[in-house]
Amino acid sequence: MATVLIDARNVLRSQWPNVPEQELVERVRAWTERNGHRVVLVFDGKAPGGVVGAEQLDERTTLVGSGAESADDWLIRETPKYRGAWLVTSDRALREAAGPKRVTGGGAFLRELEE
Repeated sequence: MATVLIDARNVLRSQWPNVPEQELVERVRAWTERNGHRVVLVFDGKAPGGVVGAEQLDERTTLVGSGAESADDWLIRETPKYRGAWLVTSDRALREAAGPKRVTGGGAFLRELEE
């Protein structure tokens, strides 16, 4: 079981019209059930429901609102703490700074959620 760290706003904005925040959360939760992974879904500022900080939604899904810090900064700091984690983002600078072994682009991940 892998941990997948998701730059939520990057995924939301990877298609037009943008995916609503709560819809993304629901689609990611369904994906975790189908694929057996754990996810940390990171939003800039407040996550859906006004969450700032981390909130465990279920055994596989953690929702993070980065508060005053950007989601990118949160991911750069926290990704190394998750050994073997994947990162979902299309942000090249974030990919390089966070240093994960596996990276998936936001649009590619959104298409995977639709499968």
